[in-house]
Amino acid sequence: MLNNDIKYLTGVGAKRAEILFKELGISTFEDLLYTFPFRYIDRTKFYSISELAPDLPYIQLRGKIIRFQEVSYGKRQKRYIAYFSDGTGVIELVFFQGLKWVQEKLKAGVEYIVFGKPTVFNRKLNLVHPEVDAPQTDSQPLPSVLQGVYSSTEVLQNNGLGQRAFLRLQTNLANAVLDKITETLPGYLLRQYNLMPLREALFNIHFPQSAERLQQAQYRLKFEELLYLQLGLLRVRNKRKETSRGFIFNTVGEHFNACYRRLPFALTDAQKRVIKEIRGDMATGKQMNRLLQGDVGSGKTLVALLCMLIAADNGYQSCIMAPTEILAQQHFESIQDFLRGSAVNAGLLTGSTKKKERRALHEQLLDGSLHLLIGTHALIEDAVRFKNLGFVVIDEQHRFGVEQRARLWSKNEQPPHILVMTATPIPRTLAMTLYGDLDVSVIDELPPGRQPIKTVHFNDSQRLRVFGFMKEQIKAGRQIYVVYPLIKESEKMDFKNLEDGYESITRAFPLPEYVTAIVHGQMPAENKNFEMQRFVKGEAHIMVATSVIEVGVNVPNATVMVIESAERFGLSQLHQLRGRVGRGAEQSYCILMTGHKLSTETRKRMQLMVETNNGFKIAEADLQLRGPGDLEGTQQSGIAFHLRLTDLAKDSNLLEFTRNLAEKILEKDPHLSHENNERLAGRLKQLHHKTKDYSVIS
Repeated sequence: MLNNDIKYLTGVGAKRAEILFKELGISTFEDLLYTFPFRYIDRTKFYSISELAPDLPYIQLRGKIIRFQEVSYGKRQKRYIAYFSDGTGVIELVFFQGLKWVQEKLKAGVEYIVFGKPTVFNRKLNLVHPEVDAPQTDSQPLPSVLQGVYSSTEVLQNNGLGQRAFLRLQTNLANAVLDKITETLPGYLLRQYNLMPLREALFNIHFPQSAERLQQAQYRLKFEELLYLQLGLLRVRNKRKETSRGFIFNTVGEHFNACYRRLPFALTDAQKRVIKEIRGDMATGKQMNRLLQGDVGSGKTLVALLCMLIAADNGYQSCIMAPTEILAQQHFESIQDFLRGSAVNAGLLTGSTKKKERRALHEQLLDGSLHLLIGTHALIEDAVRFKNLGFVVIDEQHRFGVEQRARLWSKNEQPPHILVMTATPIPRTLAMTLYGDLDVSVIDELPPGRQPIKTVHFNDSQRLRVFGFMKEQIKAGRQIYVVYPLIKESEKMDFKNLEDGYESITRAFPLPEYVTAIVHGQMPAENKNFEMQRFVKGEAHIMVATSVIEVGVNVPNATVMVIESAERFGLSQLHQLRGRVGRGAEQSYCILMTGHKLSTETRKRMQLMVETNNGFKIAEADLQLRGPGDLEGTQQSGIAFHLRLTDLAKDSNLLEFTRNLAEKILEKDPHLSHENNERLAGRLKQLHHKTKDYSVIS
């Protein structure tokens, strides 16, 4: 019954079903049942109009409409005002849309219950588009102490699907399906952790019988959500380890040793630890799937190279796939530097590679004389075929879709070892969710000789001081980035924009003494590459850019990063941008420019950036301040999960608890074949059918 089309629910019908699907993605009874309120309001309390204030949350009034007024404004636009009184005062109920429906429904002198958020217009209190209902109506929502507030849209409101109507649909649904709900957790878990049964939890999440019952319902549903997520991720990982054969790289030979001996510096302890972890994976006979996290400049590329050289020592080829041509080019150049004088042959393949060069690369790949191939999406083209691909590195993996990466694995009959790299620090709780089926390595220290970047926060009135500092740095032979959040001025946002910024920079730093390059995402690739190369080669002193330079530019001579309208960026993005400097031995600086008026949260963000260079600390704070963002957009494994209730920032303890519990369950019963785990196996199978299976890839 839960799979029934939502149009068959009493009160919906074909037209409303279409709207519910379009606006909220609700197409079945189950979709509606699992659409939970995002907050709750005490609907037992009635306010009097005399005690209302604009800073109150949603309020409820009981009274009568005393008169109506229609007001014309603008071109053929009208608003309809109902003057509502409860004997202690009068408040305006204002309607801008659905006027015909309002005029037909509302009558003067009739008692109504009104529900809405007080606002002020023309120095008068009003309620805009409030819900208006008679005290007794048919199909009243089921009794509850707290009333849920559901996500809504203007389209839903305009089609008679406001909060009250949505509650009625939930009431109709509860009456139709609740007694048919079957339990999804085994009895032993319900008893052991004192969990509310599913039927009771679903009833109390929509119609709480008390604040305590609501809390129990939320805990039960979050527990289930996270347990199935972790069971799914761990089973995928275990299945892959059981079934996927991996190439065995036992030999650490001349290719690796020669490069290691020639390194002009010592590896950090963190780099050594990670190489050891990867070597361990590659010797097991199982396919490796490992995530390598490391802050900007921590030496991930060198770790990847040394591991690819182990593959070469064992007679296998490797490749690195990067998201942009510039990043691929820079990987190629730094790898060539490390390989200088060795017998290892490396190639570069991007969209710009000439036909003749492509043909040569394809031939060398097939005959095995090309050991390493660095490239962009061009690597997944059908024409690119390897003799024996054994090791694959994906850099900044969130830029690639799962299906794109899957095409890379299929270039070998036996899947190669996979190393997924990211410079975006991921909080542990998020990593356990997004990458729960991968093994994780972390490079958590910078190479010796790297000085921490000094970060300062200035406002617009200090701009001349900043320009003076920039001139000093250029005079000392350094280069500077100036980053803007927008390309063109937006009427809605007064943040500094790149076009105006470029003009003011070129006025303050005129030719021929100063050369300024400009780069943004809307430029043709050819122009973008030309401008970036001017900066990379040192021909331009200043690079004015949007955040396209967040990933992919390595200019050791650039020592200053000026971020305009820094309040417009998230913490993790600010940290990524800051990481574009500090690549050389010289002291580097990050200057955060903002306006004068800042919210408390923004001030906290700026302060944190000034205080710490620790990417993981910043990522944790970003998760707390801004939430996890689009989880499914960066999801790796194809595991079906939609976190309807869980807040990863607030529920990290429960996440860790369910992760440990899932590990214990699978340790005792790897295939969930025991009788007492039947429900777990059945529910996982059900969830699995809701998504594509990418369990064979990372």
